[in-house]
Amino acid sequence: MSKVLLKNIGILVSGNIDKPITQADAVWIEDGIIKKVGSLKDMDEKAAQTVIDCAGSTVTPGLIDSHVHPVLGDFTPRQKQTDYLESEIHGGVTTAISAGEVHLPGRPKDPAGTKALAILAAKSFAGFRPGGMKVLGGAVILEKGLVEKDFEEMAREGVRVVGEIGLGSVKSPEDAAPMVKWAKKNGMVVMMHTGGTSIPGSTTVGLDQVIRSGPDIVSHINGGPTAVSAEESEKLIAQTSMALEFVHCGNMKAAVEAGNLVVKHNALQRVIIGNDAPSGTGVVPLGILRVITLLAGMTPIKPEQAICMATGNTARVHKLNRGVIEAGKEADITIMDTPMGSVGKDALSAIAAGDVPGVSMVLVDGKIVVNVSRNTPPAVKKVTVAKA
Repeated sequence: MSKVLLKNIGILVSGNIDKPITQADAVWIEDGIIKKVGSLKDMDEKAAQTVIDCAGSTVTPGLIDSHVHPVLGDFTPRQKQTDYLESEIHGGVTTAISAGEVHLPGRPKDPAGTKALAILAAKSFAGFRPGGMKVLGGAVILEKGLVEKDFEEMAREGVRVVGEIGLGSVKSPEDAAPMVKWAKKNGMVVMMHTGGTSIPGSTTVGLDQVIRSGPDIVSHINGGPTAVSAEESEKLIAQTSMALEFVHCGNMKAAVEAGNLVVKHNALQRVIIGNDAPSGTGVVPLGILRVITLLAGMTPIKPEQAICMATGNTARVHKLNRGVIEAGKEADITIMDTPMGSVGKDALSAIAAGDVPGVSMVLVDGKIVVNVSRNTPPAVKKVTVAKA
């Protein structure tokens, strides 16, 4: 049995946006599952096989990228770049969720090919962890001709997400709404493109189309790349219960405006954060941290709340047993601190100042997959590891 102890935690961000800070200085992990969160004095340090001394650093759940466009493996044909997912884990991201394998060269658009691609990608990423990252792949792109039995088969074979509605031939609410019902009936989480067109073949999607289609997630409310109007954005926030996704490859001004509206309408628990890469904007390994710092630095959203948006909120929407540091959850954890040169005294105050924190260590299922990030500025506090 693997036993891991994290001790001397300075700030513990829980991932639960209703109570984002947990008063604890230690976390006990067994066989990849968090068993205890609390005081070091209540834990048997001598029984641990690995002891991680956080040296007063901030500990958070592993970040979750709610919006990535993978294909197969750790290569993007969109940007002709390898190891982009592995690079993202150096930004503290331990899970990435596909919004559709839309960039596959020659992507099939008939029902049989569409279904086959989703199943293949789901099964492939279930057995492949780039750099240790968990990838929820195989988000089916809705194409005309798919029937209810197709959704039953895909769900049975491990497909859990409907990629952005609007990327395939199904664009109108009349075509989308029945498929959305079939997908939800089979336990899938449904995303829908909103705002302006992102790539050739996609379409502009407004408030009425979203409401009539009924997805679970309003993808990139701040644009992908062009945002819906401020008026439509406010209606989506105030008049629906859908998850509201903010992305890095979007409109930064619209993100700030929507962030203020989320606070105004008390909708913090509905916000999730994604990269929406690879895209025309490129591959951005620190995209999730950059959206967190944008929201915490430019809106009334607190740093710990923004982190919860990129962890527990996303896990809840996608029904994942991670994203929160509490007993029974998968031990996906990021350790971070104020970066060298920042005015911040810890990771949270650095984020509030608009600085990307230094990632010191990343764990997936209790195993260290990153020991000092190659992408973030170096952290001030030095995390050390001792093994029995």
